[in-house]
Amino acid sequence: MMNLTGKKIFVTGGSRGIGAGIVKKLSDLGAQVAFTYSTNEAKAQELLKSLKGDGHLCFQLDISNTEAVENTVAQLYSQWTQVDGVVNNAGITKDQLLLRMKTEDFTQVIQTNLTGAFAVTKAFSKHMLKARKGSFVNISSVIGSTGNAGQTNYAASKGGLESFTKSVALELASRGIRANCIAPGYIKSDMTDALTEDQLKAMTEKIPLQRAGEPSEIASAVAFLLSDEASYITGQTLHVNGGMY
Repeated sequence: MMNLTGKKIFVTGGSRGIGAGIVKKLSDLGAQVAFTYSTNEAKAQELLKSLKGDGHLCFQLDISNTEAVENTVAQLYSQWTQVDGVVNNAGITKDQLLLRMKTEDFTQVIQTNLTGAFAVTKAFSKHMLKARKGSFVNISSVIGSTGNAGQTNYAASKGGLESFTKSVALELASRGIRANCIAPGYIKSDMTDALTEDQLKAMTEKIPLQRAGEPSEIASAVAFLLSDEASYITGQTLHVNGGMY
């Protein structure tokens, strides 16, 4: 079993869904975890209290605000002397067909999903370069590879995130810092819970394993890439999608 004891890991968008699954898994494996939430403080505090071990932290953060990102990272380093891993998970969708999509809806998705990851990565890189170690895991999506009607903004942000990650991996490798992506397929969430039986059937028929994934299955892949067992893996995208792509 993987062991993350002694590692300190920062997760954006960690209060619900896949993010909460990642935070729980990392704490279960012995890591100290700091995570961010956007609006629901009560849910974030509930998660914080449920985590195994001590020393976990949570911060309210608008990931699209670069100045707020820098302030949060500075605040974190005032409490932790090191950060071993960063998971860029926070993201949004604003789906619409191209001809109906407002420019602000395209821009906001890019600003949150891609520019947000850039700001977080840049802020932590300064510290990791001095420490000569660290690992970034960026949460992409199968949509970044396949595209999807009604999601030009989301697909662009996730495809961009994967290319960004490859470049970061090349830039930071000489200092012992790794960067990889996890690209989930359809994962059980509040969104999939709201689907009708027919919609769920249509979705699972596209998946060779004939089911949606669990947040814990994404979390296990994230934990692996953050662990020392993945010490020779960088610049990669690991698809976790039940065989659909």
